[in-house]
Order: sequence, then structure tokens, then C-alpha cells
Amino acid sequence: MVDPTIPAPRRRAGLATAFVVLALLAALAAWWTGDTFYLRLATEALIFGGLAMAVDLLLGIAGLLSLGQALFFGFGAYLSGLLLRDAGLSFWSVLAIATVAGAAVGLVSGVIAIRARGVYFALIMFGLAQIAAKAVYNVQALGASDGLMGVPVVRIGVGPYSVSASDPLSFFLVVLVVIMLMYALLAYLLDTPFGRNMQALRANPLRLSFLGFDPWRYKLAAFVLAATIASVAGALYPMLRGFASPELLYFQTSGNAVITVVLGGVGTLIGALYGSVILFGLKSVVGTYTEHHLIVIGLLFMAAVIFFPSGLVGALRKKK
Repeated sequence: MVDPTIPAPRRRAGLATAFVVLALLAALAAWWTGDTFYLRLATEALIFGGLAMAVDLLLGIAGLLSLGQALFFGFGAYLSGLLLRDAGLSFWSVLAIATVAGAAVGLVSGVIAIRARGVYFALIMFGLAQIAAKAVYNVQALGASDGLMGVPVVRIGVGPYSVSASDPLSFFLVVLVVIMLMYALLAYLLDTPFGRNMQALRANPLRLSFLGFDPWRYKLAAFVLAATIASVAGALYPMLRGFASPELLYFQTSGNAVITVVLGGVGTLIGALYGSVILFGLKSVVGTYTEHHLIVIGLLFMAAVIFFPSGLVGALRKKK
């Protein structure tokens, strides 16, 4: 019942290794030239790549299109900002709380959302995210329309050493480790019996129920896992930018994540990270030439869907 469009474990590991190597080489080049802007941009691409992985888990693995995954990303960002600013917690404590809280919010939202199917599920998630965005936008304690400001620079303890989030190279490496650990967890999970049953949700949920498994429980598990990943990724954002904005919960954030997944390859997981780097790179390059860069990116996205419908990773897989 494994979906044949999902890369085999060995191929997935090769693509993940290549991504890490390329990321390290790019970071070394940026550090060598002293170009902190691109290091920060690459770090942001990794963070939003984590959100895209959560979307791909739902869309590409479980067959659930979420148009409101920004709900959990924004939740993690605001929770992280509050914990750092008002409670003064450590980096690892914030990530741990964001993990547990993200799973709890995902569980409550999932019980509501996954009872619907198809476009109705997508619309429910869109509605939940919009409600959360409007609520945050109007709460003065969260900064309202200005966002949550004044998030302090966090120090990250690594054994006997510590690095600062204000150091572009150090924080890039920390974010790379966190995102790749989440990817490794998902990749491992997909190769377990539980993961294979989760993949069957997209291929044939009726067959799963005929075999004695409850599809609803697997959908809920996938939903909670995706919410947790998005929350942890969101928790990294205010550490990078020093604030959390209501825009993080808007539809544009969720829509960009879906575009990222399509560019990289639906159902590949690692394609979400490649797609995020491509999207952020396009925004940066095209944005230097025209203020209408979204139009250009939209046209390029349409061309990619037409000529590479299986995404970057899918196209590479077909050539082998």
C-alpha cells in the first residue's frame, strides 16, 4: 500500500545528504565573503521549509490539502516570542514547549477538521487560520497589527559551549540541525508499519479500513504530527527576526507553503526543503530587478507545474 510516488529510503537519504552538503557549502561561502544577508535569507528559507514539510506530510503522504497550516506556524512563533521575551526561557526549553503545545493545538484542531473531506477540509483549515489571524491582529497584549516586538536575542547551549542567535552562521547551522532532525524523524516514520499505513490514506483509505485499521486515527496522527512540525518551525522565526507578525498566520503564508511543496515535489518531504530554497532564491533575485516580483514568480510557478508536474525531486527521479 506504499505510494509509488514517494522516493525509496536510499534515494531519500541521498537527496537529504546532498541538501545538507549544499547548505554547508553555501553557508561557508557566505561566511567567507562576509555576506550576512544571504545567510539570514537562507536561515529563513530553512524555517519556512519546515512549514512546507508539514504541508507535504498532510498533502503528499496523507492526502489532505491544508490551506491553513500557517495557524500552527504562527502559533509557534507567538508562543516562542512570548516565552523568550516575558519568561526568559532557554532555546531548548522554548522548542520543547512549542513541540508539546503544537501537538495539543493540533489535536484539538484535528478533531474538528479531519471529519471533513476534500475541499471542505481545506476550507475548514483556511477558516481556522483566518479566525486565529484576526484574533491576534486585534489583541493588544500580542502587539495587535504591529506584531509581537522586543524578542531578545537568545543564546543556544550546545554542550559546554553556547552560540548566539545574532551570529548568522551559528544560527544557520543550529536551524539546519533542527530542520534536518525533523526531516530524519519523518523519513524514519514513513519506513515503519505505522508510516506505511499513513501513506495508504492517500492511495486508498478504504483498503486501510478493510485491513482492520481506522483511517480516522491515522489522519489525526498525521495532522497532529504536521501541526507539531509547523509549530517548532514557527518557534524559530522570532529568534531570527526578533518579532512575530500577524502576517505569519495569513493565507499567503499557507499558500506559499503549498507552492513550495509543488515546486519541490509533492510527497517527497525533502522536496519541500529544496522548494523553499528555490522560492526564497527567486524572490531575492527577481525582487532586485522589479517590485512586481510576485507576478514573475507566479508565471514561473505556472511554467514549473506545466513542464515539471512532479516537482524538482520528481523530475530528478524520472531521469535516473
